[in-house]
Amino acid sequence: MAHVHKEFLVDSSPSHVWAAVRDFGEVHRRLAPGLVTHTRLEADVRVVTFANGVVVHELLVDIDDEARRVAYAVVGGSLTPKHHHASMQVFADSAESSRFVWITDVTPDDLASPIAEMVDQGARVIKQTLETAATQNN
Repeated sequence: MAHVHKEFLVDSSPSHVWAAVRDFGEVHRRLAPGLVTHTRLEADVRVVTFANGVVVHELLVDIDDEARRVAYAVVGGSLTPKHHHASMQVFADSAESSRFVWITDVTPDDLASPIAEMVDQGARVIKQTLETAATQNN
């Protein structure tokens, strides 16, 4: 099983970052606008459409407000790995800065590279979106 780990700092408060991350159905607006063009919820499954046309169905596994962690698994769509489980977690770096940790486990192993590219692109967009929103709210 391949493992993709992405960690980055966001110049925004942990509470602001967590509010966006935990809003499971609003990825296209609050986390990755442009990269994600549409999101809709069907019970506990999030249907995500990416700008490149890929559509994935992500099962919500857990939202843990205390740990500031969301976990989800791909269960269908146009990208159907044998196994895909991911989590996003927000840690306080300071009162106005957050450490964002995104971990993905995927099989088959040959999907690690394209998943890592999507995670890298997603991290850049998420960081920019959260920091821009924080600046606009001040």
